[in-house]
Amino acid sequence: MVADLQGAIIAAGRGERLRKAVGELPKPLVELDGETMLSRQARAMLNAGASRIVAVINSETAQLIAERKIQMPPELELIVRDTASSMESLFTVGERLSSGLFLLATVDAFISPDEFSRFTFEATGKIGASGGTRVDGALGVTKWRGDKKPLFAHVTSAGLITGLGGEQASMVTAGIYMMPTRIFELAAEARSAGLDALRQFLTMLIDRGYSLVAIEIADAIDVDEGADLDAARSAIKGGR
Repeated sequence: MVADLQGAIIAAGRGERLRKAVGELPKPLVELDGETMLSRQARAMLNAGASRIVAVINSETAQLIAERKIQMPPELELIVRDTASSMESLFTVGERLSSGLFLLATVDAFISPDEFSRFTFEATGKIGASGGTRVDGALGVTKWRGDKKPLFAHVTSAGLITGLGGEQASMVTAGIYMMPTRIFELAAEARSAGLDALRQFLTMLIDRGYSLVAIEIADAIDVDEGADLDAARSAIKGGR
């Protein structure tokens, strides 16, 4: 495990597709088993070994946290910013991270605590020199089950990611990552290129020679719609 591992959570989006199913509540404050999705994700990172966590939330979410006096883990630092895109949300949390590796997740990536910890353990073990191949970072992937707007991951037999998006593949990204903070050196270039999404920035990393390894996550759920929320709650109830 990495000493002083940092965690980062992207949670500044409005979650439009889920709002009707949850009474217009912002996605980070939707509860799973009595716990907000934001708090649950932070707790999973703490259990996986993170010592501190930074999350970016929008002003609506921040206002509701204050009004409803919603408690968050003390290790969680909140940045309030209405970012223009998921890529800008990533760059925002990057402002508060120290140099080194960091564990990153989107707030709507539902992954069991055991799988979260396993990903962290395997990712930190593979980053660096692995079997003679340089590995810069790791992406959690899961089998595609027909969910809408997936980010397909094209993976070699050796487990390296050669591309993201494009033609249909058997694997999609699972919303969990392990990255070095030096990726932020490309922020200015990404903005100049007009990129406006996390998935576009990840593709840029591959194009710039970053070697990213895929780690399969079992039963990951991207909570975008009411049906996804039901599936996540059923998984919790079933003890998975």
